[in-house]
Amino acid sequence: MKNFLIVVDMQKDFVDGALGSAEAQAIVPAVVEKIRSFAGEIIVTYDTHEEDYMDTREGRFLPVPHCIRDTEGWQLNAAVAEDLADRAYTVVEKPTFGAVTLPEVVEQLAGGEEFTVELIGLCTDICVVSNAMLLKAAFPEADMTVDAACCAGVSPASHQAALTTMACCQITVINN
Repeated sequence: MKNFLIVVDMQKDFVDGALGSAEAQAIVPAVVEKIRSFAGEIIVTYDTHEEDYMDTREGRFLPVPHCIRDTEGWQLNAAVAEDLADRAYTVVEKPTFGAVTLPEVVEQLAGGEEFTVELIGLCTDICVVSNAMLLKAAFPEADMTVDAACCAGVSPASHQAALTTMACCQITVINN
């Protein structure tokens, strides 16, 4: 049995940069501890936009340039990066909320073995829920968990709504 931890978009712009929040900053110690203690394989997603972000559909609806490739805001939060420095992990870049290649990456890494998936990161109500639903659709029989203490949403209310949505779709929510 393989175990995967999906660390979603723990990048500077979402923690304390362009779209950062107090809630996002507050989960960093829990995320670091989760990574440190996780016995399994880690996949890290990077929200990745190009210089033309403002010309994209997302840029028109969310007109805040963020996670522009190779900028400081695109980099992982420093504490998360430091904790990952001594671990092997797989990076998945995604140009929008859900990483459509993530199920393929998980399937490759699983190598035919059964597996579990746990998701943590930012933002619960946008990217975490999008990736959780992609994975649940691809692997309906896999055990999937979201650790609420290691996630933060755009607002506390939308964070809770996303957790409720995931629970309704048979994704186990812990530490809520």
